Amino acid sequence: MLNFEYCNKTKIIFGKGTENQVGKETALYAKRVLLHHSGGSSVRYGLIDSVKLILKEAGIEWIELSGVLPNPRLSLVKEGVDIVKNEKLEFILAVGAVNDGNLWDFFERKRTTDKALPVGTILTIPAAGSESSISCVITNEEGPWKRGMTNPCIRPVFSILNPELTYTLPPYQTACGITDMMAHIMERYFTKEPNVEFTDELCEGALRTIIRNARKIFNGGESNYDARAEIMWAGAVAHNGLLDTGRSGDWASHALAHEPSALFDLAHGAALAIIFPAWIKYNVKEGTPRFARFAEKVWGVDGAFYDCEQAAMEGVFRMENFFRSIGMPVRLADANIDPARIPEMARRVVHFGPIGNYRKLEEKDAEAIYKLAML
Repeated sequence: MLNFEYCNKTKIIFGKGTENQVGKETALYAKRVLLHHSGGSSVRYGLIDSVKLILKEAGIEWIELSGVLPNPRLSLVKEGVDIVKNEKLEFILAVGAVNDGNLWDFFERKRTTDKALPVGTILTIPAAGSESSISCVITNEEGPWKRGMTNPCIRPVFSILNPELTYTLPPYQTACGITDMMAHIMERYFTKEPNVEFTDELCEGALRTIIRNARKIFNGGESNYDARAEIMWAGAVAHNGLLDTGRSGDWASHALAHEPSALFDLAHGAALAIIFPAWIKYNVKEGTPRFARFAEKVWGVDGAFYDCEQAAMEGVFRMENFFRSIGMPVRLADANIDPARIPEMARRVVHFGPIGNYRKLEEKDAEAIYKLAML
């Protein structure tokens, strides 16, 4: 097990009606804020109006910026930064607003920072885990490029998680979120670090919980509070750093998934449902026991009936069937991705050099994985 330090400063406020605490929590940090949202279901179902009323009662002024998309755009982030600076706002849902210069430089790894304005969230789509993580991902339309940034200073100071707010999510968004949080766990699970039994068990248990409760939701349980609560909390824990402790994750699949998302505006969860099985197929011979354990502990594959590699591949088969059952694509062709663009995606994904930690992947490896994802 590797040495580590773990600190998560995000205050989690979980449960029914907890959005009513947003005024009290925000008032601890600011009196003038940027209210940032998609302008979609959160408006249609009255959540934004409720939040505005709560903020008003708490004596908090706001300026509103809507338009968030599933692959958040750099242009909207820049608009938010300008609003924050011009209006001298003190609390926002954007990254880098107290820093001058080119915002995209943070995502190009040309600069870093140790400061950001405080962030608070009301979670409506359990997926990315950004409600208590140190990561964010932005799409630059000029590339198009989709890239991430990781920095402890952007971790939210509080996040409100009410599973009831997810009842009205379209099934596709629910499925994308489930796939995304599973991928966050799997990126950490596939490590070559030995003697990480505790976090192995945490990862496996979290994945089983997500799968079990996802099936409840997609089997007529759209408003099953308990199932939604399990999914919401698991999604937060999947990406809050706890499952990283003592181990190094891989993250190649996320990098590979960013390219079809950037070029074809494919939802992140959908891209991961396609890429992760292909990544396992490509790497299975590099660490068959780990993949066989994944098949047994997560997907219920009985190793007594298979050799190690067969067990691992049976696990992939069951994973793909699960993704299909919740409406996710499992092949690039399912998402209408042109196979002629595979060399381009492979070239772009190694822009900063080889990807992955479980196994370092070059451009030729990336191309091979994309081709496996077509089959």
